[in-house]
Amino acid sequence: MKAIRRFTVRTVLPEQLGALDELAANLRWSWHVPTQELFREIAPAVWESQGKDPIGVLGAVPPSRLAELAADEDYVRRVHAMRDDLRAYLEQPRWYQSLGDDTAKTIAYFSPEFGIAAALPQYSGGLGILAGDHLKAASDLGVPIVGVGLFYRAGYFRQAISRDGWQEESYPVLDPDGLPMRVLRHPDGTAAQVQLALPDGRTLSARIWQLAVGRVPLLLLDTDITENDEDLRGVTDRLYGGGGEHRLLQELLLGIGGARAVKTFTRLQGLPAAEVFHTNEGHAGFLGLERISDLVGEGLTFAEALQAVRAGTVFTTHTPVPAGIDRFDAALVERYFDTALLPGVDVADVLALGAEDYEGGTPNTFNMAVMGLRLAQRANGVSKLHGDVSRHMFGALWPGFDADDVPITSVTNGVHSPTWTDPKVWHLHGDFSEGAVSDAELWALRSRLRAQLVEDARRREAAAWAEENPGLSTPAWIQRLLDPDVLTIGFARRVPTYKRLTLMLTDPDRLRKLLTDPERPIQLVIAGKSHPADDEGKRLIQKLVEFSMEPEVRGRIVFLPNYDIGMAQLLYPGTDIWLNNPLRPLEACGTSGMKAALNGSLNLSILDGWWAEYFDEENGWAIPSADSAGDGAERDALEAASMYDLIEHQIAPRFYDRGADGVPTRWVANIRHTLQTLTPALSADRMVSEYVERLYLPAARAERAISASDYAAARDLAAWKARVRAAWPQVHVTHVESGGVDATPEVGETLEVRAYVSLGELKPDDVAVELVAGRAREDDALTEVSHRPLGWEATTNGADVYAGSIEFERAGAFGYTVRVVPRHPHLASSAELGLVATPVG
Repeated sequence: MKAIRRFTVRTVLPEQLGALDELAANLRWSWHVPTQELFREIAPAVWESQGKDPIGVLGAVPPSRLAELAADEDYVRRVHAMRDDLRAYLEQPRWYQSLGDDTAKTIAYFSPEFGIAAALPQYSGGLGILAGDHLKAASDLGVPIVGVGLFYRAGYFRQAISRDGWQEESYPVLDPDGLPMRVLRHPDGTAAQVQLALPDGRTLSARIWQLAVGRVPLLLLDTDITENDEDLRGVTDRLYGGGGEHRLLQELLLGIGGARAVKTFTRLQGLPAAEVFHTNEGHAGFLGLERISDLVGEGLTFAEALQAVRAGTVFTTHTPVPAGIDRFDAALVERYFDTALLPGVDVADVLALGAEDYEGGTPNTFNMAVMGLRLAQRANGVSKLHGDVSRHMFGALWPGFDADDVPITSVTNGVHSPTWTDPKVWHLHGDFSEGAVSDAELWALRSRLRAQLVEDARRREAAAWAEENPGLSTPAWIQRLLDPDVLTIGFARRVPTYKRLTLMLTDPDRLRKLLTDPERPIQLVIAGKSHPADDEGKRLIQKLVEFSMEPEVRGRIVFLPNYDIGMAQLLYPGTDIWLNNPLRPLEACGTSGMKAALNGSLNLSILDGWWAEYFDEENGWAIPSADSAGDGAERDALEAASMYDLIEHQIAPRFYDRGADGVPTRWVANIRHTLQTLTPALSADRMVSEYVERLYLPAARAERAISASDYAAARDLAAWKARVRAAWPQVHVTHVESGGVDATPEVGETLEVRAYVSLGELKPDDVAVELVAGRAREDDALTEVSHRPLGWEATTNGADVYAGSIEFERAGAFGYTVRVVPRHPHLASSAELGLVATPVG
C-alpha cells in the first residue's frame, strides 16, 4: 500500500546536542568537510543512505544513538566548537569588507535554478551548479548577496534507464520540512507572501522559503499553497516543465515575484535595500519591469525609471545559440501585462523591450535575452570565447558597431573549490610542489581516487539493476565493472545534441580496440540527463547504453543513471581524463572539466568555452576542430578520429609509461602542473571577485549617482537620450583630411587627422569624435583596433572641426576612419544607444 501523504517528522535532539540543529540548518555543511564528518560520525551507514544529508541523518537515527552521543563529552565539545566556528564564519569580516564603504550593501542574484547540495535537487545542470557555486563563493568572500529562485516541488527529475536503454523520468515530491529551509514570516508569525495579478481577475500567490547558504540568504518562491487555485498551485511544480504559458508564469513569478520577495525580505530583516540586481540568464528578466513600476509609482516616467533600473542591473548570458533563449509569442506576453500586474507600466513599453525589431529578428516575438540586455547597463558572457560569440550573436541590437564594440564583456565561470575538490586532495592545502608531495605520493592519491570511483560505480550500477530487476540477484559482471588500475575517462553533462554524447561511437570498432587493448586499455564512465521532451537526446543515451552492454566491452564502459551532485563529487576526482567534445563554439563555458582539473584530472577537449582560454599543452590535450568540414557527419568523423588518435598515441602511452617504482613520471608532472596552475584560476572566488570589481561595484556607483537628488540624473539622462535619438539622423561626418607624413609613411611618423562633423541640433558636448585605427585587411576591414579622441577646434561653415594625431608604431597595412558616438557621463559604453556616424562613401 502507498501513503496518501508523506512528510518528515523532525527529531527532538537532547539538550547537549542542540547545536546540531544550528549546524544542519546552514548549508555551509555542503562544502565544509569538518561539519560533514561530525554528522557522519553519528551513523556512517545512515549518512551514506541519506545522501550525506544532516537533516536526513538526524531524522533516521534512533533516539538511543543520540542519547549515547549526548553522553559523550568529547563529541558534545566538538559539536559546540563547530557551532562556534560557524558563528565566527558568519559574523567576522571577510574579503569584501576590506574594500571600504563605497560598496554595494545588498546585491540581489536571480537564477531559475540553484545547485547547492544533492539533498536539495533544484537544478538541472551547469546553470544551476554555477549559481550555487556563485552563492557559496560569495559567502566565503563576504559579498552581501541575496539569492532568489523558485522552489520546485519535484525538482528536475529522477532518471532511470529501462532494459532497452531508454531514459525514464520520475518526479519524487520533495517535503520542505525535510529540507534546511523555513518560511519567511512577519513579526506576527504570519507567512510572508508575494502576489501577482493575472488575467481574468485571478491572483497568483507564493510563499517565500529562506535558506542559509553560509552567509548568503537564498529565497525560493513556492506556489503550492491553499490560497491558489489548483492549477496555479502547480506553477512551481517542476524545473523547466510544462509548455510556453507555464514557463511564462514561472518567469513572471521569478522576476516580478522575486523582486517583491527581496523587498519584503530586506525590510523584515532590517537590511539595506538592494542596489544591484544580477540576472543570471534571461529567465528572471521581468524583475527590471517590477522595479520600473515601483519608480513610476514614485513619480518617474517609464523612460526615466528605465535609466535608473539599467544603472544597477547586471545581465549574464549563458547561451551561445539563439535556440537556447526563451522566446514567447508577443500576444501571450501582452495578455499577461494588459492587467494590473505592473501598475503604471504600459503594455506597449513592455513589448518594446523584448521585441526582435532588428535585422534578422522575428516579428511578434518576445525575447527574454533581448529584454535582459535592454534592461541592464552591464552584460557579460561566461568565457572569453563566449563573450566574443555573444557580441556577434546580439550585435544587431547595436547596429553600425563592430562586434568588438558591442557592450558585452566576459567573466569566465569558476567552480567552488571546497565543494568540488575531494577531501583527499584538499588536505594537501593547495601545495602541490615536489617538496610538499612526492611523485609517488601524488600518484598513490590519484589511484585511490580512481578506486573510489570504481567502487561507487559498481554500487550505483548494482542499485540500478535491482530497481529494474526486482527479486533478481546482481550479475557477477557488475561486481567486476571497471578496473581501478585502468586509464579512466569521464564524460558527464546534460545531453543536448550539440554536446555530442555519442561522438565516441563514431567509429565503434576503433573504440572497441581502445577499450580492450591488452597492454594499454581505457575505460569510460559516462552520465547525463536528457530533457524529458528531447527524444533525440534520449536516443543518444540509448545508443550508448546498447553499446556498453555488448559482451566484448561490458565492464569497460558504463552509463551511470541519475547524474547529480553526489555522483559528480566522486566522478570528477576519479577520472584520469575528462572528455568534452561539443560542437565549437556552442559550449559557453563547460565547468565540469574545471572540477576535474581541481582534482588533478587532465582534460581532453575541443577548444571551446573555458578550455580555449586555459589549455597550455601541459594540462591536457586539445581535440582539433574541423570547422571547415563539408557537413556535420564529416566534421564528427574528423574530430572523432583526432580524439581516438590522441588517446591511442599520446594519452594511453603516457599513462602506462611507468618507471621502476611504478609511477608514470611524465603523467604525474602533468597532474602537478594542472593542480598548481589551474586551482586558483578556476576558483569561483576568482570569478565572484571579478564580478564584484568589474560589474557589481561600478553598477552600485552608477545606481547611486543616477538616483541621487530624487533621481535628477535619471530624468536628465532620459531627456538627453530622447533628444539625441531625435537629432541623430542629422549627424554626419562630412569630410576627413590627413597629413604630416610622406608618400611612403615609416614607423615613428605621425599622421595628423582633421574631421568636419555636422551635428545638426546637437552640441559638441553631446558627442565624442574618435579616430579609429588599426591593421587593414584586403577588404579594408580594420582589426586590432584602437580608438583615439579627436579634440574640438572650431566651427567653420556650419561644421564642427575636430583634430588629432596618431603615431605609426609598427609596420604593415594601416587603415583608419573617424566615427561620432553619443557622449554622456552616465553612459557605461559609447555604444549604449546603438548610434554611430561614420564617413559616407
